[in-house]
Amino acid sequence: MSMRLLVITPHFEPDTAPTGIIVTSLVDQWVEQGHQIEVITSLPWYEKHEIENHWKGKLFRREEKESVTVTRLHPFPQDKNKLLRRLMSFLAFSFLAVIASLSKKGPFDAVVALSPPLTLGTVGKVAAVRHRCKLILNLQDIFPDVAVTLGKIKSRSSIKVLEKYEKFTYNGSDAITVLSKDLEENVNKKIDRKKNPPQIAVIPNFLISSSIKPQDRLTNYREEHQLGEKFVVMYAGNLGNSQSFELITKAAKKHEERDDIVYVINGGGVMSNQLKQQANVLKNLVVIDYQPVERLSEVLATADLHLVPLRTGLGGMSVPSKIYSIFAAGRPVIASVDSGTEIERIVAESEGGIAVPPDDFDSFIFALESLIENSGLLEEMGNKATVWLENCYSSKTIADDYLDLIRRLNR
Repeated sequence: MSMRLLVITPHFEPDTAPTGIIVTSLVDQWVEQGHQIEVITSLPWYEKHEIENHWKGKLFRREEKESVTVTRLHPFPQDKNKLLRRLMSFLAFSFLAVIASLSKKGPFDAVVALSPPLTLGTVGKVAAVRHRCKLILNLQDIFPDVAVTLGKIKSRSSIKVLEKYEKFTYNGSDAITVLSKDLEENVNKKIDRKKNPPQIAVIPNFLISSSIKPQDRLTNYREEHQLGEKFVVMYAGNLGNSQSFELITKAAKKHEERDDIVYVINGGGVMSNQLKQQANVLKNLVVIDYQPVERLSEVLATADLHLVPLRTGLGGMSVPSKIYSIFAAGRPVIASVDSGTEIERIVAESEGGIAVPPDDFDSFIFALESLIENSGLLEEMGNKATVWLENCYSSKTIADDYLDLIRRLNR
């Protein structure tokens, strides 16, 4: 039976944010199965943290294509390091999203709202009440926990207010989807069991591009950036405060006299300029801006070894979707993450790399050097990672999980 769904998301194609690519894949799957989708999202801005040139000039835009209507709103982008301004931009975007959701013509079978920002949970609740349907809140990470752990929010009164808002948002939902058991445990502690509690479902992310395949390491990307045949240790993704780039720069400094190893950081974000300054000093560190998404497979294949370095305390609050893309490219990882988290479990279960404690340079460099000197083990891990991924999550499987959840809620 065909459904009508209202999806409220901070990013959607052609925005290059991983969340946007994931949501776009889910919408494509739902449309392929005959469902009608309304999307409320932002104008594309993620890559350079400003609205892309050909999208500028309007507060909103509307576009229609096969079974999908997309309403794009101004996101009022701000520097991620300026928390108050960023919060104001979330509120402004969310205000526009409320207006857009109220103007939609129902009926809808469900509203699916993605967080962060958590304010979209409130937008989703308003929309669900307006259209008399169920609200599913998807959590890609946990706010304010991440910001508090990173020291971005220090005021105890501010933390209390935000934690109350977090609980209010969770308890106002009909269902909450999380990426891992770690996140499920976190959310469960904040649910009011005395009232009608939301269902909590673990629905992981998935490989965001079917075009990512194992290929030869000697890519055009290597040639363009004069990497030659050196051993490439790569971090690819968001250059934010959640990543321990100190591990990478310290490793590069330790190996500076080795002309057979190069460290490549590919991406963009608030740490970009600082990392580029360090690359000016370290001859074996290269920082490269985001590449077009159609080159993702080539970029990932360039590396001999990938890094997923999360700061202490953050491993249980998010699951970087990049790990699926790395495995699809047939490359192993070193994940610097908290013990007992989903990322550690994925690495262990797949045998696609090594997990070490976060912010522990001695463990990190030991794992790194042991793999650099063992090409056979690297290849074996990369092959196992690809096989594991092929037997696990696909966009169709995850899209079906959401549809099953909606059907259960509407019984």
